[in-house]
Amino acid sequence: MRSSTRRTHSAVLVLAALVVQTRTADAQAPETDRSTASDAAAPDTPAPNAVAPAAATPAAPVAVAAPHAAAVPSEQPAVEETKAPIIFGGYVEALYQWNFNDPSNGLTNLRGFDNRHDTFTRSNVALDAAWDSGGLVGRLTLQVGHTPSTYYLSEPSSPGASGANASDAALWKYLQQAYAGYRFGIGRGLTVAAGLFLSPIGPESIAVRDNWNWSNSNLFFGLPFYHTGARASYALTDEWTATLAVYNGWNSVVDNNGEKSVSAQLTYERSDLSASLLYFGGVERPRGAAEGRAWRHLIDSHVTWHATRRISVRVHANGGLEPNEFGLSAWAAGAIFGRVQVASPLFLAVRADVFLEQVAEGAAGRASPIFWPAPWVSSGTATVDYRPHERVSFRLEFRHDHAGGEAYFGGSVVGDGVATPFLANRTFQDTATLGATTWF
Repeated sequence: MRSSTRRTHSAVLVLAALVVQTRTADAQAPETDRSTASDAAAPDTPAPNAVAPAAATPAAPVAVAAPHAAAVPSEQPAVEETKAPIIFGGYVEALYQWNFNDPSNGLTNLRGFDNRHDTFTRSNVALDAAWDSGGLVGRLTLQVGHTPSTYYLSEPSSPGASGANASDAALWKYLQQAYAGYRFGIGRGLTVAAGLFLSPIGPESIAVRDNWNWSNSNLFFGLPFYHTGARASYALTDEWTATLAVYNGWNSVVDNNGEKSVSAQLTYERSDLSASLLYFGGVERPRGAAEGRAWRHLIDSHVTWHATRRISVRVHANGGLEPNEFGLSAWAAGAIFGRVQVASPLFLAVRADVFLEQVAEGAAGRASPIFWPAPWVSSGTATVDYRPHERVSFRLEFRHDHAGGEAYFGGSVVGDGVATPFLANRTFQDTATLGATTWF
């Protein structure tokens, strides 16, 4: 009995010693960084159009997972995990669309990237790389498909010579964005970058996976897609960021008039709410335009609110004016979005928008429209989004487009699109689209 008791007592003492030693080792070991490769810093500005937390789409590009820090003896410092210095990603988009107007030219007009009737379309294939290391920041996105050709529809054509190349949409269309910069250690960090940027105007994105609907609103299609120039961003607080920029202009890799445009933006970002207020101004008409050297003013604002884990709403408003040689050209536009998560993999989204344009006209004549061949356009859209995997989205969408004049195609369309432009012959169009996108 005594021998057994002594053995038990000895075992208890040994166990107590091991517990004390373990606690001491834990107290000596420093805390490790909880961030993983998937939290790696993206480019200097946040990706637009973040979806509701419940529908959180893994934002591409996606980092390759870094190995976790291995356990080390207590007398050595723990190895902290580090963020990946470069992140690779990409996506593919494909669709089939039926236009109930059944246009003979096979075109769904004024719709941006889903613009082909009764055909399977590879809309876009994109490869992406983003880096943020040691203060160096940048991003490069390459693309090919129908989308890039629409993306660069407004790109100016600049002729070349025997010792200088020409520049036009065909040269640049495979490049979606390309910029590089540096984050200076000033205050909370001042990031300066230069290159080709996605436009900061509006909450929608060129990539379908980042949007609630498959198609984009009339605001997204009418307003600029991209800008070339330089910008500086500074985080005022954890939520507020200010950005100043100078660009060649709207949709201009190469400037079309020798003038420069400027923008100032203030953004707010937190988990359940994001907002933006932006001014963009500059001369956008080409050199020698009849409208003269007309300074165009644009104001843009949008708010996205994730009301609950399953319900999100968004409002976007845009307006502007351009005093020119013929009078005052102006516009006003707005869109409202809603999204509901019905079940874990299933989402329903709706959107309504309207875009009104006033074209300057006077004794000297009439200005060229800035946006549309009609005084207004509008649309209503309903989308079912099924996501069986975190990196796959299947969408079924119905959309109705309406305009204040003949702006769409239907039936037998006059023209061949080459020698003779197609002549719009409908004031409305209805479409059904089935699309799929996947990303990594």
